[in-house]
Amino acid sequence: MSDLHSKQFLYFILVLLLMSLVGCSSAVQPTPTSTAIPATDTPLPTPTKTTRPTSTPKPTATPNLAATQKVDDFHSVFQTFEEEGYIESKGGDIFELEPFEEDWAQIGWYRWVEYDDTVTNFLVKAHFKWSTASSTPETSGCGFVFGIQENGDHYSVFLDQSRILFLMKRGSKNYLVGKTSGPGRTNFSNPAEADFALAVNDQKAYVSVDGEFTVYTLSLDQTTTGHYGQTVLSGTNKDYGTRCEMSDVMMWAP
Repeated sequence: MSDLHSKQFLYFILVLLLMSLVGCSSAVQPTPTSTAIPATDTPLPTPTKTTRPTSTPKPTATPNLAATQKVDDFHSVFQTFEEEGYIESKGGDIFELEPFEEDWAQIGWYRWVEYDDTVTNFLVKAHFKWSTASSTPETSGCGFVFGIQENGDHYSVFLDQSRILFLMKRGSKNYLVGKTSGPGRTNFSNPAEADFALAVNDQKAYVSVDGEFTVYTLSLDQTTTGHYGQTVLSGTNKDYGTRCEMSDVMMWAP
């Protein structure tokens, strides 16, 4: 075979090999598709930037508390927390807070009525009733806000149909406060109601839902000293949104 024919033959073989490689490459590498990556983090609720109402309700000391059923009930709750070792009776004041009723239809947001008084450690209890206008709402319900700072940092805890939601707001973000012990879960219908109590003592929080306790450890670098308030977290934009009613609201601060 001449050199020219040899070169033509080799060129032909190279072309065949190249075509073969291209064919194999297209066979084993399908065209990529753009698949949306599902979100791994659920957005946490956001507080509304509200100003304090001009007629801020203030705790009212009642001199004849021992004679009332409300105080008898509160003393029973207090004794339960004390027996568990969650609080210590060192004197202090018992207040009756204003009843709370609020509708809120902005999903994933909460707002509150704030008291002017400042507390660090305390026990507060109330009877909650709440409902949502949606049959499949996001996390929503009644709650308390405490440790409210001048810059807006605070803690908040909500009673939802299926869980206790405990949050710490710092700067522009809300962070979940993880439970130390206890269920942290609930099982309510819509509408729902429950007896709720919250104690804060030495950077720990104790939540009682119908007598069942869940314990939380709070951040060492975010104080609980501050204002406090009653709050509602909305779980839907539909109709009235989420409605919260609190009655028999009593508070003790040492």
